[in-house]
Amino acid sequence: MSLSTYSTTITPGGHWSLRLLRGTQMTLTDIEGGANVGMLFYNPDNLLEKYNAPDTLKCQHTFKLTRGNCLYSDMGRIFASITQDDLGWHDTVGGNCTANQVTKLWGVRDYQNHRNAWHQNGHDAFLVELAKYGLGLKDLAANLNLFSKITTDANGALTFNKNHSSPGNSITLRFEMNTLVILHTCPHPLNTEENYPAKPVKIDISAAEPVMDDDYCLNFRPENQRGFANNQLYYLGQQQGIVAL
Repeated sequence: MSLSTYSTTITPGGHWSLRLLRGTQMTLTDIEGGANVGMLFYNPDNLLEKYNAPDTLKCQHTFKLTRGNCLYSDMGRIFASITQDDLGWHDTVGGNCTANQVTKLWGVRDYQNHRNAWHQNGHDAFLVELAKYGLGLKDLAANLNLFSKITTDANGALTFNKNHSSPGNSITLRFEMNTLVILHTCPHPLNTEENYPAKPVKIDISAAEPVMDDDYCLNFRPENQRGFANNQLYYLGQQQGIVAL
């Protein structure tokens, strides 16, 4: 591992966070298949600014996330772009699992007695990581669920699609803003497998290629061009000592 790259593996039911600079990229790889990565984004320079799922879907006219989609903040800026994706579908409406859900489905296992075989839930996993940055329950938002797919029927009922992700499937996020990344590897809330889905995920972080005028994500939707312009204004304002709202 060189000084310009970083790799780690997040254990099943684990949680992790890191501040990433704009111009870096993160590749997440489902090692065994069937993984779920709950993920949230915050602006480390203004922690009130966070990932906004409704705006992300609405402005790009989509129910799913894949290559070309951008992940928006509640200020109309772009935290990250999806530059590579093996799956073609990642969930951002299914929400997060809770302790009650996990206990009901798979029983109680705690870290003190079961170590990495414990049954952590996404809600508590997020809160543990958020506390490291002075954030808490009021700062939670609707989260991404990478590697997971849910579909709807004619009545709007949501169905979790089993076996969506295979071993080795990956997704790459290129960060367009300085971003505080919070994530966990706990089960999707609609997953009802017989056994607790204990799936590890590999993370690789490196420098990203510069964004050019013909960039796929930039031109994927006209709205994305406006999002990138909002980012440019934000950083121009910082460089010039202007407050860019």
